[in-house]
Amino acid sequence: MKIYLAGPDVFLPDAVEIGKRKAEICARYGLSGIYPLDNTIDRSASDVSLRIFRGNQAMMDEADAIIANLTPFRGPGADPGTVYELGYMAGRGKRCLGYSNDPGYYADRVRRFTSVSPGDGRLVDADGLTVEDFGLNDNLMMMHALDLHGYPLVMPQQRPADIWHDLTAFEACVRIAAGRSS
Repeated sequence: MKIYLAGPDVFLPDAVEIGKRKAEICARYGLSGIYPLDNTIDRSASDVSLRIFRGNQAMMDEADAIIANLTPFRGPGADPGTVYELGYMAGRGKRCLGYSNDPGYYADRVRRFTSVSPGDGRLVDADGLTVEDFGLNDNLMMMHALDLHGYPLVMPQQRPADIWHDLTAFEACVRIAAGRSS
């Protein structure tokens, strides 16, 4: 089984090493992890971003499933590219798994970035916009895509000291994908 390994990990200084570690974990469970940085892209090409997009899309088309790192990135929610990839895979009826190393609620994380207050039976931010408050880790569309196309979001009991390098929740997703519970 080929697993597309999505997430903001590609932006880390040691992104290639993280991808290798994730692929090694997959291999231990008899799975093939394919990582976006496995693509060879000419970074000097004038259409480099389109080449990256097409390469990643081809990898997703080839994959049987996705494991998405939905740990909040540069804000209170998941990386938008990863969210797109999760939706792409769900839309193609492929198995979807995901994890977040921040087990908190989305509404609580929004409070770290802006004021949030009750208003007309809902939470609103400083601009008067509704803050989603369903007691979920992130946006309901992502959480239910996982529920309906694979497995509920995997999270640790508490946030690890290093949210970008702790692969415990990732490995739990790999075990689930491999059909092993332990």
